[in-house]
Amino acid sequence: MDKKDQKRWYFKTWALVISFLSIGPFMLPLVWANPDFNKKKKIIISAAVIILSFLLAFIFFSALKLLNNYYQLLQNEIF
Repeated sequence: MDKKDQKRWYFKTWALVISFLSIGPFMLPLVWANPDFNKKKKIIISAAVIILSFLLAFIFFSALKLLNNYYQLLQNEIF
């Protein structure tokens, strides 16, 4: 097998999924540098990653707000 035919490990699908799960939208340069994706696919993946990142951040901060309210209620009952 020729070295030119081998795909770099960081361009493989599993690496892109793991990088999204670990570093979120900071993996987008890997998507845009990937020679296997055309421009349309890169735009779709980028939009999906950005939307999913905002959704996960919204859920995270909502959960923090609920926890804060719960601990304030718990603190008021104790004191």
